[in-house]
Amino acid sequence: MTTQTTADPMDALLLRALNRDPDATVVSLAEQTGLARNTVRSRLARYTQRKALRTFERRIDPAFLGYPLSAYILTTVTQRKLAAVGVNLSTIPEVLEVNGLTGIADLLIHVVARDADDLYRIAGRILDIDGIKRTNTGLVMREMVGYRIEQLIDT
Repeated sequence: MTTQTTADPMDALLLRALNRDPDATVVSLAEQTGLARNTVRSRLARYTQRKALRTFERRIDPAFLGYPLSAYILTTVTQRKLAAVGVNLSTIPEVLEVNGLTGIADLLIHVVARDADDLYRIAGRILDIDGIKRTNTGLVMREMVGYRIEQLIDT
């Protein structure tokens, strides 16, 4: 028996409804999509099991928590120290996300800060981590296209 690994048309209906109203109940989702409640319930359980839905954290605006500045820090690291660098970065509360890259830099670190002085402190703390060779910080001036995914459903 094969297991489904990508969204099918039924998933597309349900995911669109969830995207419009993330707090919708199973009954509401069933009404919006025309799917049976048990189908909605089992699909939601499958999404949870497969970690197909992101955490609630993605919905919280850091500015609401007092962190209005957002920046990306391109980072070059000593490769043999990469794992330890990751562990150290995870201890900095203002680090929201770290992605490994190929090309111009090794890591792309998304950070938030209370103000410019706070960003300077955070960037310095990152640069102080053993294994980090060089950083280049870019302040987010304006969000041009916000995080989105619905356009990928059914493509």
